[in-house]
Amino acid sequence: MLEFRTPQFKGFAVKYSPFIDNRLAVATGQHYGLLGSGRVYILRILPDGRIEPETLYKTPDTLYDLTFSEAHESHLLTASGDGSVRLFDLTVPNHPVRVWTSHSREVYSVHWNLLSKTTFLSSSWDGRVNIHDPAREDPITVLPTHTCTYSAQFSPHDNGIVSAVGSDSTIRIFDLRVPASSANHLVMTLANHSAPSTRPGVAPIQQAFPPHEILTHDWNKYRPSVLATGGVDKLLRTFDIRNPHYPLGVGSGHEYGVRKVAWSPHMADVLLTASYDMSVRVWRDGQAEEDGCVRGTGVMGAHTEFVTGVDWCMFGMEGWCASTAWDERVLVWDAKEFFKGTMG
Repeated sequence: MLEFRTPQFKGFAVKYSPFIDNRLAVATGQHYGLLGSGRVYILRILPDGRIEPETLYKTPDTLYDLTFSEAHESHLLTASGDGSVRLFDLTVPNHPVRVWTSHSREVYSVHWNLLSKTTFLSSSWDGRVNIHDPAREDPITVLPTHTCTYSAQFSPHDNGIVSAVGSDSTIRIFDLRVPASSANHLVMTLANHSAPSTRPGVAPIQQAFPPHEILTHDWNKYRPSVLATGGVDKLLRTFDIRNPHYPLGVGSGHEYGVRKVAWSPHMADVLLTASYDMSVRVWRDGQAEEDGCVRGTGVMGAHTEFVTGVDWCMFGMEGWCASTAWDERVLVWDAKEFFKGTMG
């Protein structure tokens, strides 16, 4: 397990570069994000296992999320507590090359369009998802959610599909090709707290779940209609939007809320969750199981504070990932070491 420390700055998100196999970025903030400034660390993993800082940028507020550009290897976006989205060029020191201020509350997620590579989105506590063209100052599309929106993404399979989750326990699916009309591109909603369906003769897990805040979600990289969610009720859920009435499966094991979920880029049925219980868990989604359970296969418990970010490395041997937490550490580790059974 490799380690890098961010003294006095709590980790909030970590992301691998889609271009350079040994580069990752970490979004941080002072004082648990309640006040103070932020920093984004650009890190390089050396052949001998050491992690060293490549570049450091200071920001006036905590950074909650970040994402690398899919079009330019040196461009990086950050989501800030002051309502701004900042674009950094890693060849330009000290300052961002562009700042967007179209949100009125904290920006909690940013995501680059993986297919078109020409647009990105941001979601905010102001109840909006903004679609941006990096060359323009104002959003090209605004998707209202009317709820504090913690996470939004473009589908990795269809660049016209956008998903968003937030404080009202609802998953929203937007189709940007549909005329805005009165629905503002909204084509589907899913109740995250629905009980999973079961096959004939199998008792349901629970008849109903109370509504709760959804803090994170992620699309499966191999199955275009499948996504996973996590939130304050401590549960991991998988959904197939072709059947939006209930989740495919539900996984339990975390003792506190799920802060981040990430599907593997190499294995269609494996995913990670980071939690406020200071652990990262490895799961198989269990879609073939009759009881509707998502099964945990291992726990990485090396962090000593809330774990807020996790990401998979797309390069090299499958299973390598990175996590960050409020313990001011970034850990790079092999998920296979915490997997009970065979991966792949």
